[in-house]
Amino acid sequence: MKHLILGNGPAGVVAAETLRKVAPADDILMVGHEDAPPYSRMAIPYLLEGNIDESGTWLRKDPGHFERLRIRQLRGRAVALDADKRKVLFDDGHFEHYDRLLIATGSHPVRPPIPGVDLPSVHTCWTLADARAIAAHARPGARVLQLGAGFIGCIIMEALAKCGVQLTVVEMGDRMVPRMMTPKAGGMIKRWVEEKGIRVLTSAGVQRIDRGGDVGSDAPLAVSLSTGDRLECDLVIVAAGVAPNVGFLDETPVHVAKGVLVNDHMETSVPGIFAAGDVAEAPDLFTGAHLVSAIQPNAADQARIAATNMARDLVHESRLNGVLAINVLDTLGLISSSFGQWWGEKPEAGGSGVEMVDEARYRYLSLQFKDDVLVGATSIGLTQHVGALRGLIHGQVRLGDWKERLLANPLAFVDAYVARSQQPMALAR
Repeated sequence: MKHLILGNGPAGVVAAETLRKVAPADDILMVGHEDAPPYSRMAIPYLLEGNIDESGTWLRKDPGHFERLRIRQLRGRAVALDADKRKVLFDDGHFEHYDRLLIATGSHPVRPPIPGVDLPSVHTCWTLADARAIAAHARPGARVLQLGAGFIGCIIMEALAKCGVQLTVVEMGDRMVPRMMTPKAGGMIKRWVEEKGIRVLTSAGVQRIDRGGDVGSDAPLAVSLSTGDRLECDLVIVAAGVAPNVGFLDETPVHVAKGVLVNDHMETSVPGIFAAGDVAEAPDLFTGAHLVSAIQPNAADQARIAATNMARDLVHESRLNGVLAINVLDTLGLISSSFGQWWGEKPEAGGSGVEMVDEARYRYLSLQFKDDVLVGATSIGLTQHVGALRGLIHGQVRLGDWKERLLANPLAFVDAYVARSQQPMALAR
């Protein structure tokens, strides 16, 4: 059987390695479109900081790793799929046939429709090529504007700050990390960042980017903001989010919404075609609604499940319990985390929540409940035992009377985890 894997990021690599374990005699071909070994995009900030070289971003450091596993590699980009004939057309004009196909094509950075966004010295930060271009401009003292203060934006921001640039961050939302943090938590992170010397403009957008010389500026770029400000810049970095790579699936029977829709076997609407990672839109742990969760732990879990089911002819035995949104962020030394769902000030029917705020010490905790199950948690400044929050949420642990105790004292979540999640194990001894 031939397995064709489109994508050689974390999902593609884990899927290929899993397939080799469960299908030792099968043919495995993994395709990536960049001129680099399989690597982790999450390591790019460390590359910008100078903590690692490019080889430090590689997912597998041994150059003979894939050859020993008999995982063939190919450079190319998929441009069309013929699901009936089970073949994929690549950008160089050749076709690859398959018995099982895994779509692990990941995502690409979004460039907002801003005049001037394609000018030189305006870059995204997503590939090794992007990192090389940014490193050439992000010298100490350089004037840098970053568009976007979401999860990825905050990671990039930290790397830029360590490069010694003069950094301004512009975010359209009313707070930093708006999709991860509650309003209070996002505001606390903004204050922390500003105290570190970074200018942060929220509820603001970039209206246009001009060549400096065209508007009477000596700087390479002049950026006009919705606030009326105009900033002179040496470099602009666009960190306005990402979108799944699904263009080659147009006019195919593979169902696509925001990403490729999959069931709990990670199989698409077409039998024999699977998807995993940033490109996959899988059922949520609590609601069952499909969502894209573009984080590496989910990518690895989905890849293992997809690969295990690809190796089986008809019976799919491995299932995804459900996608759990997980984000852990280090923002200039301030640790924040977000697990599951959060509803802010308007809980859903049957829902309730509690918020603990210590602005002076930069400590924050928000817990969200559905009946007596913890379904979401957001924290700042808590670095010990936060895994217990994930355990309670992912395990959908019934808290019983511990819910009322947590509403009164949210910091008791570790005791709740031990009492409600570990008790059966203790009794069995």
